[in-house]
Amino acid sequence: MSQCILVVDDDPSQRRILEELIKRSGYVVRTADGGEAAMAALTGSAGEDIKLVILDLVMPDLDGMGVLESMQKKGLSVPVIVQTAHGGIDTVVSAMRARAVDFVVKPVSPERLEVSIRNALKVDALEGQLTQARRKNSGTFTFEDIVTRSPGMDQVVHLGERAAKSSIPIMIEGESGVGKELFARAIQGSSERRGKPLVTVNCGAIPDNLVESILFGHEKGSFTGATGKHIGKFVEADGGTLFLDEVSELPLDAQVKLLRAVQEGEVDPVGGKKSISVDIRLISATNRNMMELVREGKFREDLYYRLNVFPITLPPVRDRLEDVPLLVNHFITRFAAEEGKRIDSISPDAMALLQRYRWPGNVRQIENVVFRAVVLADTSTLSYDEFPQIAVQVAAQEGMTELPSHGLQPQSPPMPVTPPVRSETFLNGEAGPAIPVYAPDNDPAQITALDDGGEIRALDAVEADLIKFALDHYKGHMSEVARRLGIGRSTLYRKVRELGLEEPA
Repeated sequence: MSQCILVVDDDPSQRRILEELIKRSGYVVRTADGGEAAMAALTGSAGEDIKLVILDLVMPDLDGMGVLESMQKKGLSVPVIVQTAHGGIDTVVSAMRARAVDFVVKPVSPERLEVSIRNALKVDALEGQLTQARRKNSGTFTFEDIVTRSPGMDQVVHLGERAAKSSIPIMIEGESGVGKELFARAIQGSSERRGKPLVTVNCGAIPDNLVESILFGHEKGSFTGATGKHIGKFVEADGGTLFLDEVSELPLDAQVKLLRAVQEGEVDPVGGKKSISVDIRLISATNRNMMELVREGKFREDLYYRLNVFPITLPPVRDRLEDVPLLVNHFITRFAAEEGKRIDSISPDAMALLQRYRWPGNVRQIENVVFRAVVLADTSTLSYDEFPQIAVQVAAQEGMTELPSHGLQPQSPPMPVTPPVRSETFLNGEAGPAIPVYAPDNDPAQITALDDGGEIRALDAVEADLIKFALDHYKGHMSEVARRLGIGRSTLYRKVRELGLEEPA
């Protein structure tokens, strides 16, 4: 959808002239005949749609300067271009001090107005990106800055907000590209350590022989090449948060020292003579099945339970396709501003194409795809033709013999992807095997309410068929089956035993 511009002027003829000029440039226009009407539009239910205000300074009720002051008091950050027939220097200075982004004198030419609008929207888009970047760098990025409207993500955000209120160690699980580091920053920005340092370590990118030095520091001369003292990431994060990304990639010998640092709250620099106490909030992240690594002996079990005190799993994009339009529009605004292009919308068939794709690379892939499309685009609207690679992959994904047509409609969100078979962790901390089940012909269409004689089937029989189908669908993952059926796990185990669904030894 094109961006909406609010024209505020008490002169009806001037409003109509501006409205026509702006519409010719491809924008949506709303009008207000005075300052009071302008504030009502900006603070109303549709106020969030307004991306720019063109404001007359001289009006009878609430003048332009009064509108600017009211916007500041209410915290409205919509960019404003002011216009007046009296272009004195004092007026210009006053308007700019009130945070107007540009100034035009009546009558303004169409070319001058279009350039002013384009620059104002570009500055606003860059301001939003800069504000987000500043929040990330200052440790004040919060969950409100995360682009999502998916119910599944709402539950995850709620967990993150609860976890942020304490210093409990958190393990963020999820596929590559889902935004684990961004989520860690939101936890940091919503906690008591807000504004304190957040130190990120990509454990998979550190050479094995330098892991201890980078994490825990080293003294000068402690090994060949140690020409100076290095404090290490733990000490660097003292008072704040340490984020260990891809923690599953740490070598076993480094895991021993990491366990001690987590347990004792102190680190031993390489070549150091005494330990250093640290006060950190620890957040770990992985895209691997940690319990599988523990069983294979590639990750210490005692360290796993130390890090995995509060697990949070971020769903992949294919399980929250409601977020695709939001993410696409977010990246369009960002990259259009960075590339100096006036791209403000995407065609319906292009969006439908993007919503049918499963996005194996998740949010990071969406970002790269939109970046490429913005660079290729020659018009203000991204079209279907800007996404040829996605069209090819959608065709392969859905088994089509030719590329999908331009009239494509978005599919309903798919069922969640079947999770891998995982161990169930019992209350005593021991890991038990997932229960293997038979896989009968559990077609959901065959779970009917009537028997062969046309009579209503017993409730127990329908329930048994549903449990059989759920066990088959989720590959025996008992926690997932119990959650989807809305029953307790112990209840599910009992029903499985009663129905004889456990595979005999």
